Amino acid sequence: MSEFAYREGELYAEDVPLARLAREIGTPFYCYSLAGITRRYREFETAVAGLPATICFALKANSNLAVVNALAGLGAGADVVSEGELRQALAAGVPARRIVFSGVGKTAAEIEAALEAGILQINVESEAELADIDRLARKIGKQAPVALRVNPDVEPNTHAKIATGLAENKFGIDLGHAREAYARAAGLSGLALQGLAVHIGSQLTELAPFREAFGRLAALVSDLKARGLPVARLDLGGGLGIVYHRESPPSVRDYAAAVAETVGGLGCELLFEPGRFLVAEAGVLVARVVRIKEGIRHRFVIVDAGMNDLLRPALYDAYHPILPVNEPPEEAELAPVEVVGPVCETADTFARNRPLPPLAAGDLLVIGACGAYGAVMASPYNSRLPAPETMVNGAQFAVIRPRPDYDALLGRDRLPDWAAGRRSRRKEA
Repeated sequence: MSEFAYREGELYAEDVPLARLAREIGTPFYCYSLAGITRRYREFETAVAGLPATICFALKANSNLAVVNALAGLGAGADVVSEGELRQALAAGVPARRIVFSGVGKTAAEIEAALEAGILQINVESEAELADIDRLARKIGKQAPVALRVNPDVEPNTHAKIATGLAENKFGIDLGHAREAYARAAGLSGLALQGLAVHIGSQLTELAPFREAFGRLAALVSDLKARGLPVARLDLGGGLGIVYHRESPPSVRDYAAAVAETVGGLGCELLFEPGRFLVAEAGVLVARVVRIKEGIRHRFVIVDAGMNDLLRPALYDAYHPILPVNEPPEEAELAPVEVVGPVCETADTFARNRPLPPLAAGDLLVIGACGAYGAVMASPYNSRLPAPETMVNGAQFAVIRPRPDYDALLGRDRLPDWAAGRRSRRKEA
């Protein structure tokens, strides 16, 4: 969180005090640092500079148009997993020829939208999907650029819910069938076969799983080429982890070196699809303490942000750093507390037994490393208004997604005619 630092006892986002944003926007809110996004992209770009690389930001991590536009301006393409994300990438200025469409459940409408947009590549996750894409492409008179996503059955040593390269996972075509599937795809007239894709999971903190997966991919490439089948491009996915707490992920330079050693000599163009790595540390969620509750066994710090704003702790038992906006004095004693939200779920807990300095109602807290899988997973659960999103750029800031009002929340619903009629009769009575 180098772009978020204390100055004279107050936490800043670049050159903007977070307390000022809280006064002007209200809490809770997300804040992204443009400098943080830029720094991480340049770090990744520099690391892979010696490889034939294209970097496609994974929109599932954060699909805010301002964030995607910032990365597009730096040269990033986009990895999308729905027609909605495809439209967001295009609207944010990502060229269609730098967009990759992944995911196991693409509908006919989504496939056609991708083909009409003229994107770089569709990653195909099953033989049934291959047949569907071939049929749809021929129907509209196009050739679909596709890559086969293979499942290498590699243990990524990450949370089970974000592991994607094991045999029991729903993603990709298993290695045992990939050769025959690739050969069949090469003979389908509606397809323009580009190569192979792999992605084994998210928040990986070791190089060994990457090496194993990429090694198996390299062996498959050699086998396919020996059979006279061209493999022009390898999509290596994303997954490089960050530090939330005590993790020790490999540097992006070491990751790039592992790529070079395993697949760098195959003569293939390489695609990378980082998400979390680029944006997680560049975002925070700012919340205000509503009250302190003294329980029988625990002291609860109740804040105005909830699991509807940040789902990761409830969904994955994820750790996020938490800091007070006002820097505590050095002599402040830390005591374990439960940091919880207002949602009517016990799972609405951001931290358990977290050592924090003394806090009181009205204090501001920052939940760190929320730039990825934060606002993008938010909902209006409990009919709560989702937190707005802001971006800072030096001393400037902008609201890049406003907080909706209650009229917008209620306006999503429609009463059926019979209910509206009863309501009108009640008013007349």
